[in-house]
Amino acid sequence: MIAIDGPAGSGKSTLARRLALELDLPYLNTGLMYRAVTLEAIRRGVDPDDGAALAEIARGLRFELDRSTRPPELRIEGAPPSPELRSPEVEALVSRVSRHPEVRGILRGEQRRLGHAGGVVEGRDIGTVVFPDATLRVLLTAHPEERAARRARELGEAPLEAVERSIEARDREDERNVPALEPDLELDSTALSPDRVLELVLEALRERIGEA
Repeated sequence: MIAIDGPAGSGKSTLARRLALELDLPYLNTGLMYRAVTLEAIRRGVDPDDGAALAEIARGLRFELDRSTRPPELRIEGAPPSPELRSPEVEALVSRVSRHPEVRGILRGEQRRLGHAGGVVEGRDIGTVVFPDATLRVLLTAHPEERAARRARELGEAPLEAVERSIEARDREDERNVPALEPDLELDSTALSPDRVLELVLEALRERIGEA
């Protein structure tokens, strides 16, 4: 198991997916699971501050890994993650939805189930709570301005100021809800290419396996 932690826009998804391809392992983006709960709450008109109702939504969603793809990736209700999961509406509310302990408890259980056989898992509490005994726990960071610019591009050139506010809100929620990680490897990706980040993580993994 390889755990990739880090704040929004730090490059977790790019690294995790490329690492899964390189190592021929399943890839699990746990952030999409929180977004799926958020999107369903929007569709049903559920208050993002109603933890019990949101937990019921989380409990009712079906998450699986599609092992017919390379790498095996998350499927939600039997389908690939919808582009709606990255809509401005979801982006604006996902931090409020994900802060509820009852929601996090349900989704953490699902994440452990999906990742029990190994893989590359990314998220904000993967190395601290979900898989604290992962072979390699990586903390990926980047300067807030760079993170906002990356996320704006990812969202289709969304207004930068709105993205910056969203990231600041996510960071505040993380500070309150996510335990601090003492990683095996910490990388600031601000000035690093995706290729270089992948190379450094693979080097660290080889060292960890060699020590085992």
